[in-house]
Amino acid sequence: MEQEIIAKGAYNPKIVRRLAAYAVPHRSIIVFAFLAMLISTITELLQPVVLQRAIDSYILAGGEGAAAGIVRSCLIFIGLLLGGMLFAFLETYLISLAGQKVMKDLRVSLFRHIIGRSLAFIAEHPSGRLVTRITNDVETINELFSEVLTSLFKDLFIMGGVVITLFFLDARLAFITALSLPPVLVCTLIFRVRAREAFRKVRHWVSQANSFFAEHIAGVKIIQLFTQETRTAQVYEDVNQNLTKSNLGEMYVFATFRPIIDFLGSLSLGIILYFGALRNLNAGLSLGTFVAFINLIRKFYQPVMDIAEKYTILQSALVGAERIFQMMDDGRCIPDTGKDVLEKPVRGAVSFQNVEFAYKAGEPVLRGISFTVNPGETLAIVGSTGAGKTTIASLLTRLWDIDSGSITLDGKDIRGLPLSQLRGAVQPIQQEVTLFSQSIRENITLGLEIPEERLVRAARLAQAHDFISALPQGYDTMLQEGAVNLSSGQRQLLSFARILAHNPRVLILDEATSSIDTETEKLVQKAMKTVLEGRTSIVIAHRLSTVRSASRILVLSEGRIIEEGSHEELLAKGGMYHALYNLQMQS
Repeated sequence: MEQEIIAKGAYNPKIVRRLAAYAVPHRSIIVFAFLAMLISTITELLQPVVLQRAIDSYILAGGEGAAAGIVRSCLIFIGLLLGGMLFAFLETYLISLAGQKVMKDLRVSLFRHIIGRSLAFIAEHPSGRLVTRITNDVETINELFSEVLTSLFKDLFIMGGVVITLFFLDARLAFITALSLPPVLVCTLIFRVRAREAFRKVRHWVSQANSFFAEHIAGVKIIQLFTQETRTAQVYEDVNQNLTKSNLGEMYVFATFRPIIDFLGSLSLGIILYFGALRNLNAGLSLGTFVAFINLIRKFYQPVMDIAEKYTILQSALVGAERIFQMMDDGRCIPDTGKDVLEKPVRGAVSFQNVEFAYKAGEPVLRGISFTVNPGETLAIVGSTGAGKTTIASLLTRLWDIDSGSITLDGKDIRGLPLSQLRGAVQPIQQEVTLFSQSIRENITLGLEIPEERLVRAARLAQAHDFISALPQGYDTMLQEGAVNLSSGQRQLLSFARILAHNPRVLILDEATSSIDTETEKLVQKAMKTVLEGRTSIVIAHRLSTVRSASRILVLSEGRIIEEGSHEELLAKGGMYHALYNLQMQS
């Protein structure tokens, strides 16, 4: 079960206070909404009173002014109805407006938090779970504002107002009526505890179902290639079975509560009819007051049922908020407190000194790595899968922080540099190309104001300009999700154009030509010789043919540097590099 579901209390004041903090900027809207709600409630409570006065003072009393009094009472009654409608509309509109604004602020806040977390945080939260938090859970909070907040307070005001009005009309009958209320309160308290646990289970299995769906839709190609459609569908059916059970559990709680409240409401109404009828026969209670009591009791129990319905939304919103805030309380991020500054222009001298790193404690990936890259030098890093090559690139850009040792850029520890400055000077072309559902231009610039000539020049150097120009809208062509309207080679060339347009001083090529065909690779290699001239570059590759021209080559094995030298020197040593080279040449 997800770790988020931890608290067992029916009410968490900390969650409510944190939600209230998001409502504070919109308090003026909420205040006006509550004023409208208050006026709407008063008009509703006055209607039975007007009816009682009309019956007792005009209909039963008769007399010379009875007809005019009845007309006047009707006009007042209609005025109360119209006023109630107007202010009910205002309260609904204003509170919905506030809810939308709060939801927007919460979504943006959660999104900013997520994209600022470390990769350790991202690795622990499946994309489906993150999507659930920022969509489903935030939407339940919107329902809290738009459907619950005013309704809940209005129902409480009506219930309190009904009790006060009952005592105002006839204290004795009101006291008898009040004796039937304790069972209602007891049932409501029991329902609240049972309902919260049911809502927690529902939210948990909704998240599980969303996570499974998002992950397996993203990997549908693998599922089909390995003919796992039937098994995957069965697992998803099992997850949905648990979701169905939790939903049925929620409905069971509510289905039990509703008939009980209906019974208690009917019982209260029966008590009023009995004692009210006796007092009316004994002339101790007027017919108008008797009718007003019946109307008021109906108004009392209608909010009780409404509160029960709204309570489901309230609990769902509180559980959703609890999960959102728990995620927002996860402070795992790369610290960005550096105050040091790189001197301009950046030279690009990189140094690793005794660097130790492990993704999980006790499972080291890099063990005492030390090397330097001089400004303008091209260093290649090769080795078998899992040797730690890509980890070096991640550490240099501080996607992860080292456990011990130091990494410096131009003699300054990268942990002392602002992340924006470090990542502006050091940028990778990664093995897996990430493109967004935006235009090609936006995918290259990523929001940076880049002149057109610089953009086109970067695309030309990356050999991407020709295929971009051939597209219907050129640089303004919109990419589909996952850039499926481009070939894998074209996607890789766009990633080259992106990095060149941003013009970093240190370039990391992490298997950067793995998705490019041989003919395209030759063009890219030719262009890169010009682009890399004068830059510091670190080339990470499995294909040794791509690193032959590097100034130096490091050979990694199990997180350690076991060989270092030029292509010719390493071949002459007859070690691991020589073995890898011969193996690739034979294949």
